[in-house]
Amino acid sequence: MNRTDRTLPQADLLRLARQRAAGARPEAVPRSTGQGRAPLSHAQQRMWLMDRLGQGGARYNVPVATRLRGPLDLGALADALTALTGRHSVLRTRYGRLGEDPYQEPLPPAPVPVPVVTATPDEAGALLRAEAARPFDLATGPVLRALALRHAPDDHTVLLTLHHIAVDGGSLPLVAAELATLYAAALDRRPAELPEPPLQYADFARWERSGEAELAAEVEAWADRLAGARPVPLPRRPPAGPRTRAAALHTEPLPAETLAGLRQLGRDHGATLFAVVLAAAFATLHRATGEDDLTLGCVSGHRSRPELRRLVGLCVNTLPIRADLAGDPSFAELLGRVGGALLTAQQHHRVPFDLVVERLGAAARDSDGTALLSVTCDVVRRPDPLRLPGLVAEAVEVDLGLAKFDLGLFVEDGPQPRCLVQYDTDALGEPAARQLLAGFGALLRAVAEDGGRRLGQLPGEPLPAEPGRSHPAEAALLADPAVADALVVERDGLPPLAYAVVHGPGAPGGTELRIRLRSGLPAGLVPAAVTLLDAMPRLADGAVDRARLPGATCGAPPTNGARVETVRAAFGELLGTRPDPDADFFALGGQSLLAVRLAEQLRERTGLPLTGLDILEQRTPRAVAVLLDTREADRRAAAARQPGRPGRGPARAGTVLLTGGTGGVGAALLQELLAQGRPVRALARPESAHLVALDGVEVAEGDLADLDSLRAAAEGVDTVIHAACTFTSPEVDVAAMRVLVDSWRRGGFVFVSSIDAYGRPAGVEVAEGAPAELPVSAYGQGKLDCERILLAAAGTQGRGPGSAVRSPIVWGPHRRLRDQLRWGSTGALFQAAQAGQPLVLPDPAAYGDAWYGASWVHSAALARAVLGCADGSGRADGRVVNAVSGHLSWAELATELARLLGSASTVELRAEADPQADAELRRPWRYRADTLAALLRPEQGEDWRSVLAAMVG
Repeated sequence: MNRTDRTLPQADLLRLARQRAAGARPEAVPRSTGQGRAPLSHAQQRMWLMDRLGQGGARYNVPVATRLRGPLDLGALADALTALTGRHSVLRTRYGRLGEDPYQEPLPPAPVPVPVVTATPDEAGALLRAEAARPFDLATGPVLRALALRHAPDDHTVLLTLHHIAVDGGSLPLVAAELATLYAAALDRRPAELPEPPLQYADFARWERSGEAELAAEVEAWADRLAGARPVPLPRRPPAGPRTRAAALHTEPLPAETLAGLRQLGRDHGATLFAVVLAAAFATLHRATGEDDLTLGCVSGHRSRPELRRLVGLCVNTLPIRADLAGDPSFAELLGRVGGALLTAQQHHRVPFDLVVERLGAAARDSDGTALLSVTCDVVRRPDPLRLPGLVAEAVEVDLGLAKFDLGLFVEDGPQPRCLVQYDTDALGEPAARQLLAGFGALLRAVAEDGGRRLGQLPGEPLPAEPGRSHPAEAALLADPAVADALVVERDGLPPLAYAVVHGPGAPGGTELRIRLRSGLPAGLVPAAVTLLDAMPRLADGAVDRARLPGATCGAPPTNGARVETVRAAFGELLGTRPDPDADFFALGGQSLLAVRLAEQLRERTGLPLTGLDILEQRTPRAVAVLLDTREADRRAAAARQPGRPGRGPARAGTVLLTGGTGGVGAALLQELLAQGRPVRALARPESAHLVALDGVEVAEGDLADLDSLRAAAEGVDTVIHAACTFTSPEVDVAAMRVLVDSWRRGGFVFVSSIDAYGRPAGVEVAEGAPAELPVSAYGQGKLDCERILLAAAGTQGRGPGSAVRSPIVWGPHRRLRDQLRWGSTGALFQAAQAGQPLVLPDPAAYGDAWYGASWVHSAALARAVLGCADGSGRADGRVVNAVSGHLSWAELATELARLLGSASTVELRAEADPQADAELRRPWRYRADTLAALLRPEQGEDWRSVLAAMVG
């Protein structure tokens, strides 16, 4: 470690900074004349990669919520948002890919809708969190959306949700200020008086990329500075299941005099409050770990240039701050060292840390895969509200509960200061987090009183080691509702073996269980195989008889030797050296982009599904080869079920394209199509293709988000039945519908829609195709949009008729449908009945209604109805129709669930139940299904009691 900054006086550091600042003024970022495709900035590429690897989700959503009291003009707000996105193209940009290189491309300006949902203030929190957590589709855009909750005519909560790829903390005040100006102008029906933005974000990205060659020396300098640095040695624990990035937050009030003392300590030593807090974080971690050499990651902005101060976009970088805490210095001396390290880092803030990570290779991670910069520190403030003229604004916090770092130590500045510890619950235990919070708070108070105390005299105790636990894979298996018993056997020098006993019809197989483990555990903890047993062999004392476990004493699992060599060769071509079979991807210099490229290369060579995330999880050539062998075995098993399966040639006469065939509804449709002898082309993801590879089925590998795969799947078919749905990304669903309709050339098209498209009707009896009534959920609005696209195109350019079949809750014996019963809209009732808790329901009479309950349809009946629409027997051409088997009161459903589960739970009707659950349970509607009544007539076993019994199992 370079320790020259240890003895450099703070005054000299400040003088050095002034001298450098007084040097030649850098050239301004040039503005481009083009508006086409542009490269991604380094910060954007990191976001894009996380999204591609499936590690993005809501973690990089940025919610901004404000309670607005007064006469809010929602039309003016929509106009202002539309004008805002017109001014800043990054807010209407999509992120595509050409070959191996991602690009950003602004979309034409378009209206920004502001959906309105009526909700009480008590209901607002859950609605805001659900909307803020809804993922974005970066490939289609946009990356900004709005929602207004109406509590009363003059009382609203407005939520703006943006993706972090388009904004940073420095952008939000500019967005808020411009939105207020644009709103005022829209109210007055006049042009807004705002200067033209000096730059668009694509200009910044082009400029940053153009200077990469000049940064080589600085990247080397950073690598030298970080030589030997390791992640903060916290008592990390491997996750017991799939890693969720769930965050927990613990806080402790900080006396105002403490914050004043910290500021004074900074002034006395020529340091900012942030530098003092950062030094305190280092001292806290030193006391907790005993380490003298620690490195933290801090976020830094790129906005020192005047032309970037009014730029909306992601202008941030992560700075590694490495501090030397050796020699038991005083806190004041440590502050000087940290200040020197911080100044050095800030002088090189333009160097993207991604380039440093590439240069460091394996040194950027610990042996267990933990990133070097896994701990952060900052001084934060409570969010400011969106202040619109004529309205009283109050900021509303929307906590998504997700962690970007394993641990964050923060001080909140403001009228009521606090110190905070946020941590990833999969990486750190609550006792350790609470101990760190107590130590951090005590240390801040101590140094505010006396900054001359030595580190050894400051508060803080060493963190205890994480107590022993069962193997994480075993814990993850036992947490699966389908697994009754499980055991993991560890083996010296070899991957562990897992054994599981599953229960219930349609329970997962060993391969599926291993896939679930692989999605959430580090590669070294994933078993080589999960073997299913009828019962776990046990001795008389109840202990597992390991001698009777199949294969527990065998060596490594058989692996295709040629496959290992193929993987090793691909590793070598991209990483520069042909590795040993058990060499670690990260140790060889691998990183996220290389993982994506390596997966693509192996997909091409093997013809088997593989993703960049698979590479990051498996990490070694041998483990990747085992995974590929597993997937090839699944594919062979599927092929054995349908000998002579044709290739992707021209569609056979009468072919039906079916999407969603791996889900509960799609599986019923597929079964009905095959029973009628119809040739089927089924769209399925590569990893799920074996589920639909039956005799008479041509598999079209693809996905709703892969628009090219949709075009190819629709080519030449005679009928389209579209049952696939993302459930959480209506923008993806709508984009997929547009492509399918554009590719539809002849025959009929049936869309499986949802009764959510009706919204919340004023009347109790809902006629087929009745107009939607507000509020309509985002999911329901997506269905409406898809229906309109379909019906507008039906009967044009040679196309046949189109129809939309709106279904309610679907019940049936499929595993996915059983999961929805347990965890979906009826999940709260199911879980309460299973736990023997009271089944609390809203009393309809208390709300002036006669009945509350569920509309439902049997999956087999729905399949008959949909196929009737496809062949014309349902007489639904050009219409929106309903497919409903019946209506069941919540009390009847809850009572039956309790009986089937053997539960002592009883139903309680309350006038004031859980407000969050009430909105979903207060459903008085009965949906007419006249058109398809004959096709929906129940067959044997399709009554509600029989199907619930089959689902509960």
